[in-house]
Amino acid sequence: MGITLTESARNEIVRIIKSQGLASQTALRISIEGGGCSGLQYRLTLDEQFDPAVDVRYPGPDVAVVTRKKFALHLDGTTIDFQETPLGRGFAIENPNYPRWGGCPGCGAP
Repeated sequence: MGITLTESARNEIVRIIKSQGLASQTALRISIEGGGCSGLQYRLTLDEQFDPAVDVRYPGPDVAVVTRKKFALHLDGTTIDFQETPLGRGFAIENPNYPRWGGCPGCGAP
């Protein structure tokens, strides 16, 4: 399955890469920074580095997504979208493996 970028996310990432004059091999890196009752915390960065010994690369049209191998199982099936709403604009991450809000198996919260 891997990690999927929606068309709007892909377009926004390509726009950012071009506007910042980054190299064409620049990829979107997704990391997991923690978790808990509110679900996983994600970090998105642009990265030119890729180490096949520790990273997984998900190629795609225009831009690839990379992550550490240790995160890949937790991110399998994840979709990254870019949304513009009246309240603001930004990336939204939908991970079917972990609930977005609540559902903590440690404390039993709904």
